[in-house]
Amino acid sequence: MINEGIFALLIHRRGMVAVANALRLLGSALGALGGALVFVEFFQMPNYVEYNPEFQDYRIETNRADVREHTWIGRIGGLCLSLGFALLFVATFVE
Repeated sequence: MINEGIFALLIHRRGMVAVANALRLLGSALGALGGALVFVEFFQMPNYVEYNPEFQDYRIETNRADVREHTWIGRIGGLCLSLGFALLFVATFVE
């Protein structure tokens, strides 16, 4: 009877380790995807900046209604980053 209990505990432990590893992998993948999306966001030119190649000059025209600082790429990237860190945090306690 004791051996059956130990065997059940080992099987349960192995399953929890697999879940923790899956959470870690998913969290790392989401973090990498989110980091890449935020990286792309940093190198986008704002919609209120115009470049004139003829004069090699930038012109800034601001209108409060038209200014857009962040795109959906950056927002989704930030969300993926935060979910990735949350999954890594949860995986620490599942194991």
